[in-house]
Amino acid sequence: MTADVWLPIPPDEIAGLPEGPHYLFWDGGDDGEQDFPGDPANCAVYVVPYMKRQPVKVRPLPYMTHLRLVQTLTAGVDDVLARLSDIVPGVALCNARGVHEASTAELALTLTLASLRGIPDFVRAQQQESWQGAFRPALADKTVLIVGYGSIGSAIEDRLVPFEVARVARVARSARTTERGPVHPLVELPALLPEADVVILSTPLDETTRHLVDAQFLARMKDGALLVNVARGAVVDTKALLAELETGRVTAALDVTDPEPLPPGHPLWQAPGVLISPHVGGPTSAFLPRAKRLLVDQLNRYVNQEPLRNVILTTGSGGA
Repeated sequence: MTADVWLPIPPDEIAGLPEGPHYLFWDGGDDGEQDFPGDPANCAVYVVPYMKRQPVKVRPLPYMTHLRLVQTLTAGVDDVLARLSDIVPGVALCNARGVHEASTAELALTLTLASLRGIPDFVRAQQQESWQGAFRPALADKTVLIVGYGSIGSAIEDRLVPFEVARVARVARSARTTERGPVHPLVELPALLPEADVVILSTPLDETTRHLVDAQFLARMKDGALLVNVARGAVVDTKALLAELETGRVTAALDVTDPEPLPPGHPLWQAPGVLISPHVGGPTSAFLPRAKRLLVDQLNRYVNQEPLRNVILTTGSGGA
């Protein structure tokens, strides 16, 4: 095999890459205008740069006329899905299932606990050298609803168990049964919302989940409930969320927002009862070793013509 493989991690830093392909390093650069490392037409495998703006990620795609595999280093692939028309037919699009579950689940629990226990208030009080005690909700004995019960949703539940929650309810696109209990289909979500003290979003973003959290969704949440979003910003209708936050009836902890990045002066920054982190569910010390393991495994599969992991779709088939 002589085709090029574009990697956003220097190839000499990834032990175990299979022999055969010509490995080239391209991470898009700081401004997204970094020169291509070779002729995009010779690229067979494109590993999408991590933590870059969407225009940077998709910039080479129209020129990759002999592409066979697009591998993201994110769980979500919405940035690439938005530009499927730029990709030639027969290309496998694969996500990074197995890379981000632990880190994203950690952050979901961090945001939940910090919000419930009032950590932002304590930080502000510390800055003012003010000792302000408070009686706050515990996570113990709460009902938690996980919307989007894939590998990340399952990892979130793994970390909820030691906190003695009263119940975990699970929602996914379709119903199924797990060792921990049933997963409810999305159509049953409205009936589950009024029972939940904490609603954690970990669903992919697509046309069925865009603005899933709208005014009706929020109105069904119980008084005092907490919404935690570690999915994608556009899963939530920001205008509807702002209206609900202003009433003080619900609170929110958001790792993702719409728009993103959240611009200075946006009303969400100063909305009451909201905790915001800057989309940091994935970038932790756990990312790089897990990403390298994924790439080594996937590229060995590709070279040896074995079934690929984490295939979301193949372009030009099934309407893609």
